[in-house]
Amino acid sequence: MITIDKKLCKGCDICTEFCPRKVYEKSQSLDKKGAHIPVPAHEEKCNKCNICTLLCPDQAIKVDENDEE
Repeated sequence: MITIDKKLCKGCDICTEFCPRKVYEKSQSLDKKGAHIPVPAHEEKCNKCNICTLLCPDQAIKVDENDEE
């Protein structure tokens, strides 16, 4: 399971750009700060490489390593 902390995420889109499996998409709606927060739209494609968690400057993404495939 992928969790994005909407309070921490500023919508920089690093995760959407650099995810090798293209798991993330920009949300269509704006948050309170005016940002399109990414959503894990294709979570089934995630192989838990954690590139998103490593690159996220706000540490807003958590990938649950214990989820069953």
